[in-house]
Amino acid sequence: MLLRELEDVGVDPAGGVTRLSWSPVDRELREWFAERATRAGLEVETDRNGNLWAWWEPELPGTAFVVGSHLDSVRSGGIWDGPLGVAGGFAAVEALRGEGFRPSRPVAVVAFAEEEGARFGSACLGSRLLTGALEPERALALTDPDGVTLAEALRAAGQDPASVGADPERSARIGGFVELHIEQGRLLTDGGAQGLAGAGAAVGLAEGIWPHGRWRVDLAGVPNHAGTTALAERVDPVLAMAQGVVAVRRWAEELGILATVGRVRVRPGSVNAIAADASLWIDARGADAERVDALVERVEQELGVAAAVESWTDATRFDSVITEAAGALPRLWSGAGHDAGVLALAGIPSAMLLVRNPTGVSHSPDEHAEESDAVAGVAALTEVLRRAAA
Repeated sequence: MLLRELEDVGVDPAGGVTRLSWSPVDRELREWFAERATRAGLEVETDRNGNLWAWWEPELPGTAFVVGSHLDSVRSGGIWDGPLGVAGGFAAVEALRGEGFRPSRPVAVVAFAEEEGARFGSACLGSRLLTGALEPERALALTDPDGVTLAEALRAAGQDPASVGADPERSARIGGFVELHIEQGRLLTDGGAQGLAGAGAAVGLAEGIWPHGRWRVDLAGVPNHAGTTALAERVDPVLAMAQGVVAVRRWAEELGILATVGRVRVRPGSVNAIAADASLWIDARGADAERVDALVERVEQELGVAAAVESWTDATRFDSVITEAAGALPRLWSGAGHDAGVLALAGIPSAMLLVRNPTGVSHSPDEHAEESDAVAGVAALTEVLRRAAA
């Protein structure tokens, strides 16, 4: 199995795997990356933003062609999202090396840090810092649910927070990037009913990524005793939070986009007290950026507060020239954000290969790919790499 070496890393008693960045589990994943790269005869380095790189012939002239993805997960997530692209990148390099292929340009396998944003709330953190899409000051101040800042987590992991930030020299060195990833949906499985040409194929091409973002809404209350405060006299932020959750769903349906409240916070969290404040987080995405913006604006109007933007990514189109070597594959749009999208927005030619997911489920233990489909994805990636590095 392509991911067998990682199947026991970060197993969560609640189900699935939890692999949070700059944690003891993350250290295991980084050790695996280094060992896997060494086995493949590649040179390993960690960049200033915590991204891992394994280089094949780094001294060759020209820009590098890079493959990879990420190793972190959401809490109680699946095993395929992210690691498939990293393990698949190593497998593609090993296949070419086994044939005696010699690249004419540098090649690298990369594992970007904190892609899911599951610990610090900002997706694609490593790639966004690398390309300058996220300011280091803002990133270092991010906190996890335990109140640990990114700066503190980096220090605990032995990395200097002062080094974090845009790395234009490294970005300029990337001449192309392809990310192999499990499909997050069922278009490759049964998309024929939706008009997808080639539905039923094991592998597809992502044409692009919908615009998407995350917002935090903070709601103030007046803390007081639950047993002595009359209902009419209460300023209860939890009621406003509940109104916001319902409003997000209602406006998503009205505007024809996808929007989710997957995280809420109530403080101080006492059963017998009216809360002092409450927060909800909105994830919104869709084919039309204006409708995504409209949803947030309407929720703001209903609640009478402004939402803080935690991340935003414009609609992204991928470079189809890179993946011509993969052959005639079905093409589809992704509703999920990826490091490939961040690099594409930074002007780096990027593309994605998607492996069929028969369950259609992602960010869950039920996420799945057949081993034969994953192997087909690696084969497609190998052909792309062969042509790009020839």
